[in-house]
Amino acid sequence: MKERVLFIASAGGHLSELLALRPMFQTYNTFLMTEKTKSSVALLNEFQDRIAFLFYGTMSHPFSYPFKLLGNCFISLFQFLKFRPKVVITTGVQSAAPMCCIAKLFGSKVIYIETFANIETKTASGSVIYYFADFFLVQWENMLKLYPKATFGGWIY
Repeated sequence: MKERVLFIASAGGHLSELLALRPMFQTYNTFLMTEKTKSSVALLNEFQDRIAFLFYGTMSHPFSYPFKLLGNCFISLFQFLKFRPKVVITTGVQSAAPMCCIAKLFGSKVIYIETFANIETKTASGSVIYYFADFFLVQWENMLKLYPKATFGGWIY
């Protein structure tokens, strides 16, 4: 039986980066999680019962963000227990952080790929997940100054 791998990213550019890893989806028993937006709902055609959606929300909405984050924690826990991945791979941002924490608590491996968009600064989720990820990959060599234990892997595009 193929290894269970959960891929998770917020909508937009982080999801685009994660979907660049599509060739890996054939190698593993995969499940995809992302935020529910007009564009991400279209992925239902491709992934059908192998996709779940999180609440879309950014920290720029301080009133609703804590509630959406809490909701995403519960959705992440439910989906983790349902799929039981051996590995969680993410390109981040805040909606993916709860899943990474849950995965680590249950003994799954966490692979974090720091976004291509950041060339000289850390992301908030990368700054936290760096300390417990089993494998932390950066796409720009100069990011190794900020994440010295990371691995430079080049662009995933």
